[in-house]
Amino acid sequence: MNKLTRRQFLKHFFWTVACSLFASSGLYIYSRYIEPRRLEIKKINVSHPKIPKGFDGLKIVQFSDTHLNNDFTIANLERIVNQINRLNPDIIVFTGDLIDEPNSYPAVHQIAPILKRLRADFGKFAIYGNHDHGGYGTDVYRNILQNAEFHLLQNEKKEIQLIDGSKLIVAGLDDVMLGRPDFHQTMGNIDKNYFTILLVHEPDTVLQAKNYNVDLQLSGHSHGGQVKIPFIGPLYTPPYAKFFSEGFYTIDHTKLYVNRGLGTTRLPFRFLTVPEITLFTLYSK
Repeated sequence: MNKLTRRQFLKHFFWTVACSLFASSGLYIYSRYIEPRRLEIKKINVSHPKIPKGFDGLKIVQFSDTHLNNDFTIANLERIVNQINRLNPDIIVFTGDLIDEPNSYPAVHQIAPILKRLRADFGKFAIYGNHDHGGYGTDVYRNILQNAEFHLLQNEKKEIQLIDGSKLIVAGLDDVMLGRPDFHQTMGNIDKNYFTILLVHEPDTVLQAKNYNVDLQLSGHSHGGQVKIPFIGPLYTPPYAKFFSEGFYTIDHTKLYVNRGLGTTRLPFRFLTVPEITLFTLYSK
């Protein structure tokens, strides 16, 4: 075996260091500036025998966790609103965490007029996330959503009914971490014959929600982990997102979908967790 000369060793060493620095800087640029600005439109069909034939083909768009701040800006929100409207949804749901720090965000007054542009014939619905309650933001969030013509569901439910009398239920639970969630008030009296969609920010709540008449739970909160390690998974998931961090799950009779969200919090990075909007199409089975 030939020995490396000192010149060859130094050349090999510096080449290795240069490649490592290039790779790490490339990874930084991608996770800091590229992936957080990407957007995936995830399309999912939901079939269920409790979905009335009149709702066959109904389109529901879910968006979540915008965390408006210096990184996810008002301009980004406008882009998302335009994208959602292009999908022509019948129902729009927002599953929490609108502003990263509600009480100190300087452009609060600009949010409602933008969200008001969202169009959905059967209604726009929202729930509280932990950031919406945090930092004394409860009233700030409520005012924004009301001015944007959203139904803010806080331990309550709404019936969506057709002319023929067929209906489905959209229920919303208050935030589990910082709110006052009441499972029985929200879901205790729902007729088991009606297809019921539960909006709740934290996905692990499904372990309690499955004990009620919940057919489909829509959640956010986890950001999909925000940063994932290949072949390992999320680097970190927040409380109440330890068991279910992204995508579609079945827990007993309840289906759960966890949206990866759109913004970032704590650190402005995303890796292998592309921001998403989810389009659900309902079908009678």
